[in-house]
Amino acid sequence: MMISKRFIAGISTTALIATLLTGCGGSTTQSSSTGTSSKPLRMTLLAEPQALDTSKASAAVSFDIISQIDEGLYRLGKDGQPIPALAASMPVISNGGTTYTIKLRDNIKWSDDSPVTAQDFEYAWKRTLDPKTKADYAFMVAWLKGGDEYMNGKGSADQVQVKAIDAKTLTFTLVNPIPFMTSQLSFPVFFPQKQAFVEKYGDTYAADADKMLFDGPFTLTKWNHEQSLTLVKNDKYWDKAHVKLNEVDVQIASDNNTLANLYQSNSIDVARITRDQVDQWKAKPDYQVQPQLYITYVEMNESVPALKNDKIRKALALSIDRSSLVDIVFHDGSQAPTGFVPSGTMDGNNKEFRKDAGAVLPKYDPAQAKTLLAEGLKEVGLTTLPNFKFTGDDTEDGKKALEFIQGQWKQNLGIDVTVESIPHKLRIDRGQKHEFELLLFNWGADYNDPMTFLDCHESTSSFNEGQFKNPAYDQLIEKAKAEPDGAKRAQYLVDAEKMLVDQMPVAPVNFRSYSYLVKPNVKNITFFPYGSEWDLKDASVE
Repeated sequence: MMISKRFIAGISTTALIATLLTGCGGSTTQSSSTGTSSKPLRMTLLAEPQALDTSKASAAVSFDIISQIDEGLYRLGKDGQPIPALAASMPVISNGGTTYTIKLRDNIKWSDDSPVTAQDFEYAWKRTLDPKTKADYAFMVAWLKGGDEYMNGKGSADQVQVKAIDAKTLTFTLVNPIPFMTSQLSFPVFFPQKQAFVEKYGDTYAADADKMLFDGPFTLTKWNHEQSLTLVKNDKYWDKAHVKLNEVDVQIASDNNTLANLYQSNSIDVARITRDQVDQWKAKPDYQVQPQLYITYVEMNESVPALKNDKIRKALALSIDRSSLVDIVFHDGSQAPTGFVPSGTMDGNNKEFRKDAGAVLPKYDPAQAKTLLAEGLKEVGLTTLPNFKFTGDDTEDGKKALEFIQGQWKQNLGIDVTVESIPHKLRIDRGQKHEFELLLFNWGADYNDPMTFLDCHESTSSFNEGQFKNPAYDQLIEKAKAEPDGAKRAQYLVDAEKMLVDQMPVAPVNFRSYSYLVKPNVKNITFFPYGSEWDLKDASVE
């Protein structure tokens, strides 16, 4: 999950870490009494949702909202495992693990009281794959047979192997078996869309609250762009009896001090905190920590001649004191990275990837970085690096991280970069268009598997924003995608990560955790270390 995924936390630190290390589990706040919660839950997002169209969304803040107002075939349960949502039961899987047949529930409806049908899924998935949609996450739906061809303009929608057999039966066939596919069906890109409604609004579909349909626990009734969103319980939702909240009020605020002040003044129920705020609150019962399958790294645009050089990229990476960065800038439980795949990520073979792969990222080494920079400059015929523009989010953490890394490069390499802090939505747009030189980039897992981090650097990936191209790396990733043997697949992914370390197309700077304040009367929010950040279906405010 591109992108800056991750916002909130809920139980004790010890329990959260234990859950994360056992696999794809989530966490919840303490249990609450049954019944309806009359008090609204007051939450925050750190940025404006980039899109709420399930085909076009690509940012964590978008997925967090979409997962409350819409629903797919499955949801993730509190243990991080898929449970039936709009599907009546778990899928019937045949044909060597590639063909799925899924029955839908009876009486599932859109918020306009029309039925949700299997055709709504077929339409949505093909719309995402349509090259005209320009969906960043189309690559994920391209796991369907015929999907890659249609996505790349070499095939037709009719050749994509997803089919509504009848109103309540959906079947699809994958190119290769995917061990996490049922879980993946809980991700918003696989949610349904009502064709007539989408086509009615065209390019303005999902641009505002009145141009959306909903099939999830809540509806979006107000979207005051760049300021706030209001969610209200969906009385057409199939499982509305288990939805306790009548309203969720979401404020958009990027400054951590502002969030802490809002929390302390009892204006919000949950706040993300960092640095001094952590030291102030960590001994109090409100304080929670949520480890994430999430990495921040410096993306280096290889369309810039100097950044095509491996040694220059390595010099930029090795000259950043990552341990100091996570302590000074974040100070929220984040860790210095030891590779490209965060700790806690499972390898698809029932093992934790990071434990098997080991610490592969070279340590902070200013002296070696200087040597590499001198050698790299000589190879590209330069005496010094240009004054690059270093772009990132205008959030408080984003600004401080940019400034810290800027200082490291000046101190350790004697080079100057110009920092540019821009709104999150614009930063995403710049990255997608490759309109940057150096970019501070955030990536959170869309599913619990190394592939969600490693396939971003394939030549053809829509998230390969630095335009890294290595045929040998592409081959390893494609082998892993096609390999049915779990141990062999895991080894391909280990080898791919080592190749990234050798060429350093991006410079990892942290494995992220978040620290939060949660009001004691807020119960049963479920939080996940990947995919959608939080699930409010069972939440309440006492």
